[in-house]
Amino acid sequence: METFIVSELGISREMFAYVVLPVLIFMARVTDVSISTVRVMFVMNGAKRLAPLLGFFESMIWLLAIGQIMQNLTNVYSYLAYASGYATGTFVGMCIEEKIAMGKVLVRIIAKSPIEELTDWLGDQQYRYSIVPAEDNGGNANVLFTVAKRSKLEEMLAAIRYFHPEAFYTVENVKRVSDDDAPVSKRTRQAARMAVAVRK
Repeated sequence: METFIVSELGISREMFAYVVLPVLIFMARVTDVSISTVRVMFVMNGAKRLAPLLGFFESMIWLLAIGQIMQNLTNVYSYLAYASGYATGTFVGMCIEEKIAMGKVLVRIIAKSPIEELTDWLGDQQYRYSIVPAEDNGGNANVLFTVAKRSKLEEMLAAIRYFHPEAFYTVENVKRVSDDDAPVSKRTRQAARMAVAVRK
């Protein structure tokens, strides 16, 4: 690559070593680390086709970047570009992941009674939920569980703060939700019945 850029573009070797090469390494690291962050998100959400494809491009770009580092071990600027690209790529990947907002989350809400306004809102928005009676530091309370798309999370949290400003809530990632599963085929149902019959 160095020979091509120096000869074809008329750039001096010093310019290539201290400007062009560090910039290329920086860009490569930003790209592959960003892809890595997004790939992990797809892995967590079970995207079996897209995650391996991203892994291929991630490893290919990384090999190109580390190859240039190994050929220029005395170039301090290459090391700085490599580390800076990694840090920047992490930030960029997180921003992309937030924009995509793929997957679903479990929202756990602890609130005082009554919570009918919140449950009515959840019902109007087609959310399924469960309520468990509980007790907190202030006495009786309710623990409400529901699952929401990450893209709708801020909307739900705004509703919680509106109806119950004092409520305590936690949010956790969910890998799989039963509503996402495909309908069970007739053959699968028959096999399940046979398995139950054999156990009996």
